[in-house]
Amino acid sequence: MSKNEAVYGIHSVSAILEHAPERAVELFVQKDRDDPAVQAIIKAARAAGVRPQFSQRKTLDERAGEGNHQGVYLIVTPGRAWQENDLPELVEKAGQKALFLVLDQVTDPHNLGACLRTADAAGATAVVVPKDKAAGLTSVARKVASGAAEVVPLVVATNLARAIRILKDEGVWVTGTAGEATSSLYENKFVGPTALVMGAEGTGMRRLTRELCDDLVAIPLAGTVSSLNVSVAAGVCLFEVARQRQHGKG
Repeated sequence: MSKNEAVYGIHSVSAILEHAPERAVELFVQKDRDDPAVQAIIKAARAAGVRPQFSQRKTLDERAGEGNHQGVYLIVTPGRAWQENDLPELVEKAGQKALFLVLDQVTDPHNLGACLRTADAAGATAVVVPKDKAAGLTSVARKVASGAAEVVPLVVATNLARAIRILKDEGVWVTGTAGEATSSLYENKFVGPTALVMGAEGTGMRRLTRELCDDLVAIPLAGTVSSLNVSVAAGVCLFEVARQRQHGKG
């Protein structure tokens, strides 16, 4: 049986209480926080049948470690564990608007959280990551995601190559990003269900991941840097797909 998880920060705790209040177990609130955002969380928790426990800031600091809890710390039961076998369901539900972000070997939880936040903003269907050698949905990732981790499915694939093959079998066109690609992101036409694949900054995608992509694109860079942070690159690519769809080009 999976252990309970910790969620902290105004946005993350609010998102849980809004979208999955049944998961809330215990809420700890900093004693001297009486601002409207915290009061709204207390009200939502009570509506969910959770009685807030008021604690000193030092106690919450110890619970959250290096994380910025913003005065609220929530214990929750585990959410749904999305796996590659769930991908057909996600594709079917999203239809022609299916949009997946696939992250290969992204190990920094801050980057994962930022990618989840960006994916939510761009209307992505889900984020897909490998089970091994990748960041998981830690408290840090949830905090950085600012609530997006509670609404965007994170599919943890035992085998990322198999997950990509499943997407392809479901009619999803898989576009990888690589600095050495000869085709520009802005020249590409994103038509129908799409998956964007990002590798870790520096190392990029693994060989097999790259070979499974239907095409490769590069983000044109005008300055002196040779690459972008993966969460920034994900934002550029996801919103290009969103832009094309909004204007009927994709």
